[in-house]
Amino acid sequence: MAESLIEPDACQTMAEVRAGVDATDNEIVALLERRFGYMRAAARIKQARDTVRDETRKAAVISAAVAAAEAKGLPGQVISAVWEELVEGSIAYEFEEWDRIRD
Repeated sequence: MAESLIEPDACQTMAEVRAGVDATDNEIVALLERRFGYMRAAARIKQARDTVRDETRKAAVISAAVAAAEAKGLPGQVISAVWEELVEGSIAYEFEEWDRIRD
């Protein structure tokens, strides 16, 4: 977290909370940019389109995220739902990239 931000437990005003949420959202978008970069790399590396979707890997990724979240006291069901959307969106993006680079 940026040094000028107040830690969540130290926030005293909604302005402080909102500043923290906005900064955190920007960090999440930067991380998603990197994650989707890996999806582009996967699309480039995978030789067959039918290897883009890997249900075993998908389940492992979601399970790992839930376990990590629960270890930090976060709600597993929420994280599972968020990761389901993230992974499905990533797979769709990878298919698009796979098709784009092979046209």
